[in-house]
Amino acid sequence: MNKRHLHHITTKTKRIKPIYFLLLAVTSGVICLFALRANNEHMVKLKDAVYSADQKNTDVIKALQNLQAYVTSHMNTSLTNGSGTVYPPIQLKYTYDRLLQAESSNAAATNTVLYTQAQDYCQTSIPNGFSGRYRVPCIEQYVQSHDTSLAPIPDSLYKFDFVSPSWSPDLAGWSMVVTILSGALFIVSFGISRAIKVYLKYN
Repeated sequence: MNKRHLHHITTKTKRIKPIYFLLLAVTSGVICLFALRANNEHMVKLKDAVYSADQKNTDVIKALQNLQAYVTSHMNTSLTNGSGTVYPPIQLKYTYDRLLQAESSNAAATNTVLYTQAQDYCQTSIPNGFSGRYRVPCIEQYVQSHDTSLAPIPDSLYKFDFVSPSWSPDLAGWSMVVTILSGALFIVSFGISRAIKVYLKYN
């Protein structure tokens, strides 16, 4: 490539200054940081709405759906920030308490029915038992042979975890793309400009 042709290319490329790409990268980078922060703050509000609905026993399912839809479609909305957080990050205490209370009530009702069944069974099996002397062990054995312990409450009913994407097509995601591309263009254009200047200087 002769110097005349190279000088012509240099004249054309001078119109696109590397500093423009740098300014664009810095601007979009700042926008990206604020957008990422806004994403996280909105996630926190939705998470608080879930806990509030859980405590008040209102529409917990709807609040969870809103949180899930937002977290799974926006960057920087991880629910597990910090080293001291529990996992899964969403654990609904009041929902668990209500489920446990319902299970306890069911178990109590079941035990009442079971005890009645045991009395009927033993009265039929031992009709001549004196003052319940032989019926009491029979009733105890009958009750023990029928498991009446509380069933474990499935974690899926009160524990939840939603995964945030690595990139999302929102303001934070697109400003990140612009930052990366403009930063790369700055490096490339600056390198080409310096290389041409050095070539022209020594040739």
